[in-house]
Amino acid sequence: MRYTAIIADDHEIVRRSLAEILRDVGNVEVVAEAANGIETIALVKEHQPDLLLLDAAMPLARGVQVYGEARRWSPDTKIAVVTGFTAAGMLADWMTAGVDGLFLKSVPAEEMQRGFIQILAGGKFVAQEVADRLEAEPERETLTDREREVLALIAAGHQNNAIGDQLHISPKTVEKHRASLMAKLKVNSVSALMVHALKEGLLEEHRQI
Repeated sequence: MRYTAIIADDHEIVRRSLAEILRDVGNVEVVAEAANGIETIALVKEHQPDLLLLDAAMPLARGVQVYGEARRWSPDTKIAVVTGFTAAGMLADWMTAGVDGLFLKSVPAEEMQRGFIQILAGGKFVAQEVADRLEAEPERETLTDREREVLALIAAGHQNNAIGDQLHISPKTVEKHRASLMAKLKVNSVSALMVHALKEGLLEEHRQI
């Protein structure tokens, strides 16, 4: 059986490496490559691939937005996230989202190949390095999408008024989210919030918008 795949990553060298791994699988044709989130969504809609290899952070659209749109336009497509972010919190969020596969870019090619074969066969695959990081991380409070947006903007240095303007909410609501974040993350300062956001890769999510 022949399979089709799309590779979405804003770095050409990563796309080339992933294409080589897929070619070694032997029965997968890379039908398109994308360098940003908007292009990825359009190509998935057009090609309806069997497999999408998705970077967690690309220009023009957040990775989670691309994931949601890909699922909407091509529900049968298997989606594997290949990310450079190693923060356990972000990896856990992708697991919660329901991806078919989760890999760090540092995962050996042989393990990626095994994972892609398993995913195309209808299974799920979590790379060992990802599993190790998730196991080592203590259980944490889950943040809402809005809290993640607010936290990302705090990490980018924005004040309540500017955050409210960007998210179309009042500064008072922003302050409530800020207080909720401090309580959930068990921190007591804005600087500690910023450290957490940077660790979780949320500043990179903000830069994609």
